[in-house]
Amino acid sequence: MTKSFRTMLLAGAMIAAPFPAIAAAQEAPDAEVVADQAAAEDQAAAEDAAVSDAALANAKAKMQKEMDEAIALIEQMFDTSDLPPIEPARLALAQQTTAALIPSGSLERMMDNLYGKMFKTLMGQVDGASDLMLSIKTGVESDRIAALDAASKTAVADLFDPHRQQREDQITKVVKPLISEALADLEPPMRDGMAKAYARKFTADQLGELNGFFATPTGQTYAREWMAAQADPEVMLAVAKAVPPMVLDFIDRAPKVAEKFEDMPKDRSLTDLSDAELKKLAKLMKVDVQVLKDNRDAWASPPEAVEVEAAPSEDWGAADAAADAAEAAADAVVEDPAYDRDNWSEADRQRVEALEEAAGDAASAVFDAQEQAVANARNKKKPST
Repeated sequence: MTKSFRTMLLAGAMIAAPFPAIAAAQEAPDAEVVADQAAAEDQAAAEDAAVSDAALANAKAKMQKEMDEAIALIEQMFDTSDLPPIEPARLALAQQTTAALIPSGSLERMMDNLYGKMFKTLMGQVDGASDLMLSIKTGVESDRIAALDAASKTAVADLFDPHRQQREDQITKVVKPLISEALADLEPPMRDGMAKAYARKFTADQLGELNGFFATPTGQTYAREWMAAQADPEVMLAVAKAVPPMVLDFIDRAPKVAEKFEDMPKDRSLTDLSDAELKKLAKLMKVDVQVLKDNRDAWASPPEAVEVEAAPSEDWGAADAAADAAEAAADAVVEDPAYDRDNWSEADRQRVEALEEAAGDAASAVFDAQEQAVANARNKKKPST
């Protein structure tokens, strides 16, 4: 959501950018020039908007794909396809239970407990009057800024941004309703999921007893507060303080835990496989066994490092520029499905891979020839003076 919001703001800024320049012109051109300039700027703004819209659509499509993949993974982790059906009467009782346990606004109250103080604290750290921001803006060491009193820090911050508080208030005013809306949207599916879980874990009689309790004043208070209490400051502080001793305890136990794994058999690599096993592997993977043998041999006998004495040359700059250009081109096409080799025909893929192999052999030959030329040049006797 943040990236999309930034993209929309950028699009608006790009569209509006030409107008301040027009207003700042010192001399008014004639009407024809103004018309031409306005038309050009309108066209540029439209093009910028189109590019921004396309970028936004591409970002949303990419995010949707990533979310779909994440959901698919979660569905694998929590597969419910083999669970038996739930009796409708018991599900109805469980729905009554979860309606009491998750009344409207429950998530918002919990998030207010969890993030309310955290949000204010973080906002204070990035506020223009904080030691961190004053140090960034002025370049003065933070310890000297820390020695200033609050009034001095505020006065310094006001020199840079006298509207800080208005901006923070506006952030809260704009962002909080969006968060509240999002949390409200989460509550119905949470109630639905919990109802199914409760219907499986509790009998009809037990659900009836729970619903009877939640109908009492004490039960209603518990149902309203139990979720928010999970993020109560006292609970969060107690848990946070319990973490460091736990981490240190794990560190102390690490050597003993490692001992338990030292005698475990190690996993194997290609270099550990026999020719018969490579043949079986090739059949399973549907590849040429020679490819696996070549990889095994290459890993078993890595090439010796060659020390190359390179003299300053403009060629290196050109090579770097070419590499950068190739990388930029790769980045530009990575999202195009036409570049995905899985979408190519078998003939096209084989032709490209054959040419790539030939190019690799040629590059290796060029390198060998260059090394030989360097060696020959060093062996030449220097002319006598």
